[in-house]
Order: sequence, then structure tokens, then C-alpha cells
Amino acid sequence: MKVVFLVDMESFYASIEKAKHPEYQTRPLVVSGDPKRRSGVILAACPLAKKRGVKNAERLWEAQQKCPEAVVVRPRMQDYIDVSVQITEILERYTDMVEPFSIDEQFMDVTHSQALFGSPLEIAQKIQREIYFETRVRARIGIGENKVLAKMACDNFSKKNSSGIYWLKKEELADTLWRLPIDKMFGIGSKMTQHFRNRGIRTIGHIAALSAEYFIKRWGINGHVLWMTANGIDYSPVTTASHDKQKAIGHGMTLPRDYAAYAEIKVVLLELCEEVCRRARNSRVMGQTISVSVSGASYDFPTGFHRQTTLAEPSNISLDIFHAVEGLFLQFWNQQPVRRLAVSITKLSPDNELQLSLFETDKEKKFDLGYVMDEINNKYGTTSIVRASSLVKAGQVFERSKKIGGHYK
Repeated sequence: MKVVFLVDMESFYASIEKAKHPEYQTRPLVVSGDPKRRSGVILAACPLAKKRGVKNAERLWEAQQKCPEAVVVRPRMQDYIDVSVQITEILERYTDMVEPFSIDEQFMDVTHSQALFGSPLEIAQKIQREIYFETRVRARIGIGENKVLAKMACDNFSKKNSSGIYWLKKEELADTLWRLPIDKMFGIGSKMTQHFRNRGIRTIGHIAALSAEYFIKRWGINGHVLWMTANGIDYSPVTTASHDKQKAIGHGMTLPRDYAAYAEIKVVLLELCEEVCRRARNSRVMGQTISVSVSGASYDFPTGFHRQTTLAEPSNISLDIFHAVEGLFLQFWNQQPVRRLAVSITKLSPDNELQLSLFETDKEKKFDLGYVMDEINNKYGTTSIVRASSLVKAGQVFERSKKIGGHYK
């Protein structure tokens, strides 16, 4: 029988900050973005803050009302990435089958590691000790015979017991997993939860007891996956190649203020296209389907759109992508202020198959120019060469260069 772990870090960002600042050990601490730039959202709260009712993803001011004495720390993404890599290296001491699921969650297959390191519970305890000793971060570990059982073991049981370890066994599902409400099942969101409740389906066991055909008939493949999840069935292996085949490249940002004039919005759209194309060139791919997403300025009455178009030929030339994005934006924009923009490309293909044109004689030069600019920026810094439009007040390229994942390094 296979043995799979899901290793999850408790309050990851907050734990790292407390490890770096021992003076905060006995105080509630939250990691939050900068409220002045509309990113004042709780990214992580330590257990002491959570006991006061603070939740991840809520606004900073709401958290401060619940816990006014909380220490507020800005995120330092490079530190978190470094610790995540360090934890991966610890896990790889026990198996070469380690698959990152997120920055603070990783799957690992220890099926063939037991002869060297002991039983699954012994391995889990050793991993916990090593991670805590080297990083001061506490790990919770869910154990199962596949990834979905390991994930639900961690989310529903490991996080709630004192040891931080739980083995969810298939033969015991009736007494463990199936008793839980359906919103505790991996893969079910709030809308699907309400939909099931309206049909009288209240627990994970109710889903498991129904036939697979019932779900397939109503929701197709997605329905079948839900039925399999409830029954603890998952055929996907732990693999180190899960992120090798990129299907899309995108970039978005929340603006520091509402942008109402197209002259300002245009600057950011061009910067986003430049960033997306830079990533595409680094991956040696081109995109053919171009998407733009826009969110309006109002939180109370959300507006915006997501639209896409397909180019005649794949490209990773910034202006090619920008012209497509600009056309979509002007077609669907309602002339109202904008607070968030995003651009992405899909339908990716290798960049070594460039279609030349009799009517566009400089296409190859434009193609090569992008790679030359990338070489300079990679060598001397991401802002070594920027477009003149980024020098105006609306430009965000210099501010973004200080960040990773939307947060300061």
C-alpha cells in the first residue's frame, strides 16, 4: 500500500516572523500587506491572533478591531521562499518524491522509505522535529494512501490535534471523514456546498453513499471527481514533474489608487504585457490566446470583465500582445475607474517555430529584440531597460521590481 504525506506549515509567514523576532513569541502577530496601497489584507495570523478571532484574508482594520494589540508585520516574500526551499531540502532527505503544492504545503511519497526510516508515524515525527529544529516552524502532517486522503487528513484532523499528525485510513472513513459536513471536503467551495445542502446532501458520507452515475449525470467529469474524493479515491501520483508543463503565463496587479483615465490605464497594461512576454521568453514559448481581466473600483458593487481573443499566429513580442489587450479593453471597458488589471497568454507553443511574413519584414528583428532586452535586464536588474511610458506617474514597473508575488521582498 502506498503511503503519502501532505506536509503543511502552521501559520507559515507568521511563524517565520516570530522565529526572526523572539521578542514577539508571546504576542499575537499578523502578516499583512501595506494598507496605503490597498493590500492591507491578512496573509497569515499566528495561533495567538487566531484565538482572538483574526482570520486569513480579512482586512487589516477588521483584524485590529478584534485584536488591537497584535503586532503587524509586512510580508517579506524572499524570506518565505528561502525557508520553503529549505523545508523541501529536509523532505528530500527521506524521499526523492517530493511535490510542492503551495509555498507552505508539499506532498511526499514515503512508500519505499520505510525500510530506511521506520513506520509512517515515525517518519512523520522525525520530519516534524527536523523542520522545527532548523526553521522554528511547526509542521502538520496528513497521512493517507493517496494525495487526496493525505490532504483531507491534514486539513481536517492534523491541524486540530496536539501531535499535528493524523493517518486517514480508507477502512475507517465511515467513522472519520464521512461524519464531517460537506464543506470540509477538498474541492468543494461555498457555492457547491449550498447547492448540495439544497438537495439534502449534508455530509461527506452522503456524497460517498450516492452512486457515481448520479454525479456524472449531473456534473460530468467534475462530479465524478467529487464522488471519488468523498470515497478516498485518487489515482494521481506524487510527481516532481507536476509544474513542468506550463499551460498559461499571466500577471496582474492591484493598482495603488483608482485609475480613471485611459492614458494611465494604458501604461499599466503595457507594463503587464511586457512582464508576461518576458516570462514567456524565459520559458522559450509563445502564446496565441490573449486574455485581459479588469476589476472595477467599487467593493460594494463589483464590476469588471474577463475577455480573450486569439491571434492569427503565436507571439511573445510585447507590442503584439499589447495591441490585442488594448483592443479587448477598449471594447469592453465601461469608462468607470479601475482598481485591478491582469493579462495572460495561453495556447502556448515553442518559440523556435517563428512564422515569417512577406508583409511584416521586421518581425524577426522585433522577436530578437525582446531576447536582447531580457539579457540586459537579467544581467543588470529588471529595471535596467524600461519603456519611456513607465517613467510617468502612472507607471508601476519600478515599484513592482521591489516585490515578489505582489509583496515586498
